[in-house]
Amino acid sequence: MQILARFLRHPATAWSLVLLPGLWPVWPLFVVPDFTVLTDPLKYILLHWGLVACVLLAVVLTFSPLRVLWPGAAVPLALNRHRRLVGVAACAYALLHLAAHTRHVYDGSFDTFLSELGKPFQLKGLAALVLLLVLSVTSLHAVVRRMGARRWKALHRLTYVAAALAAWHQIEARKVFPPQVLLIFGPVVVLQAARWWRERRPRSPAV
Repeated sequence: MQILARFLRHPATAWSLVLLPGLWPVWPLFVVPDFTVLTDPLKYILLHWGLVACVLLAVVLTFSPLRVLWPGAAVPLALNRHRRLVGVAACAYALLHLAAHTRHVYDGSFDTFLSELGKPFQLKGLAALVLLLVLSVTSLHAVVRRMGARRWKALHRLTYVAAALAAWHQIEARKVFPPQVLLIFGPVVVLQAARWWRERRPRSPAV
């Protein structure tokens, strides 16, 4: 475990794990062309970046419960060193997802813009993105010091709201409940429930 912890603790590992998934579309587009992707490459890219944003958002929400459930364990401590990077990366991929979607559907008409903006799943996605932007900006050290730890922690609980909106966005965009929502956010719910139980479990009296 110590070897794995040292590997995860290294900044190069964290940067690789947040950057490489975003580059995956290069493979089916250029390395081994997939004609199902090439029929609408921009749609494939925007869906992929949206998926990566959701995965990273879910991943960063597992860091705190893992640390609470296994206090002092090397791997959770190593992961928590990269909370800011992973959270900001989730926001960056969400922005890329929005940019690609805008390019994919926008034809220059203001009516098209209003039509897209009026779709319920778009509004939920935009709300999640706004929250992620606020959380990313306030993750700077200077902002944390200015806000104070208590207010900063209270604000960053909005990460859970952003995750719920992102999951809802995925469900409504697909018109049917996609199993990937459970695969992405299900572990977060389980770990958070276990954390809640652990923190409220009566402590054994000291002998």
